[in-house]
Amino acid sequence: MRNRTLGTAALATLTLAVTACGGGSPAPSAAPTGSATAPTAAPADKGGGQLVIWADPNRVKALKPFADQFGAENGVTVEVKEISKDNQQTFLTASQQGSGPDVMVGAHDWIGNLVQNGAIDPVNLTEQQKAAFPEIALKAVTFDGQVYAAPYAVENIALIRNTELAPDAPATLEDMVAKGKELKEAGKVKEILCLPVAQKGDAFHVYPIFAAGGGSLFGTTPAGDPDPKKVLLGSAESVKAFGRLKELGEKGDGALKTSITNENYVATFAGGRCAFLVSGPWAMGDVKKGGISYDITPVPSFKDGKPATPFVGVQSFFVAAKGRNKTLAQEFVANYVTNKDVAKALYDADPRPPALTAALQEVQAADADAGKFMDAGKDGFPMPAIPEMQAVWEPFGIAEAAVVKGGDAAKAAEAAQKTIDGSLKN
Repeated sequence: MRNRTLGTAALATLTLAVTACGGGSPAPSAAPTGSATAPTAAPADKGGGQLVIWADPNRVKALKPFADQFGAENGVTVEVKEISKDNQQTFLTASQQGSGPDVMVGAHDWIGNLVQNGAIDPVNLTEQQKAAFPEIALKAVTFDGQVYAAPYAVENIALIRNTELAPDAPATLEDMVAKGKELKEAGKVKEILCLPVAQKGDAFHVYPIFAAGGGSLFGTTPAGDPDPKKVLLGSAESVKAFGRLKELGEKGDGALKTSITNENYVATFAGGRCAFLVSGPWAMGDVKKGGISYDITPVPSFKDGKPATPFVGVQSFFVAAKGRNKTLAQEFVANYVTNKDVAKALYDADPRPPALTAALQEVQAADADAGKFMDAGKDGFPMPAIPEMQAVWEPFGIAEAAVVKGGDAAKAAEAAQKTIDGSLKN
């Protein structure tokens, strides 16, 4: 959260989205940087017998048998092509060149940019199909009142706790930091908290704490969606939130540190050198390999704070607006990948909680972690899918890193606001 997960500036901040958890699967989708040379889809007769699907490496193998079955049932050939670099930009470039796929697999936070560039069509889900997904998943794939994707997995971060070192879930962030300090002073851990910051900040992972401190990215429209005309990183409330991050930082409690990065934060926890980890489902492979006892609970808030709402990312299937076989693409996305068997196969390939409620219920029977992550994110904040979000990630991350190092919160917030305002005017 994670193949993830978001625009040019996003990748700089959300390296986690591609490399999160040192050795684990990629994290929430970050939008690509730069340009890419788009692979060319195999030619097909217009409206003819071929469906081309592009997906990242984790999903290609899982999709192949279902794609083959769909092809056999519909008398068509289905090609599943692996795209492993700059997936969003590669898709956009191919769409503009007329060489793209019929179906694209990606993160919901791409939607605003893809719609703005005329790259995807709305997905025709029935009311019954919509009801089969949790509200937050459907909300994430809805843009300007229309559903633009079929959700298949939901991902968010939570607090993963070493239960041998910290048997009880902390009620507040203050309790968590106090326990971490106690363990560090006793020589039982090396770090108070494993949350990646690095030199350029990490907006995705720190957002729950920022929100708990009262910070906001955007105002809201009358419909409750993020309002790109109201950027709030420089607001008084966000300044206070950056101040709370400073208190947790290197010249304060020492819980947030720039030396903790996406390359080492999960390994540090999995190695028993930290009792508390803020991460997502993509970290669990390494955590389990570490052999430690753990539990998963929501990220706590400050004792006098607002809810510590994590970003929620939704991995999704899109119908390409310029695909060669849009009727088949709609059938595949709306009526085929929304079935339970496909959802479970995708989960088996990359264990992120299924978005389909029926699939999640079956998965939970064998993997309680999936349900715990969903519980931790049920009141979360869908990753803003508006194109303007691209201008937010990097300045936010730079402001975070500055205050974690001990910088002035008001100056950091003002600089972030100024940079974002300038980007949005250009």
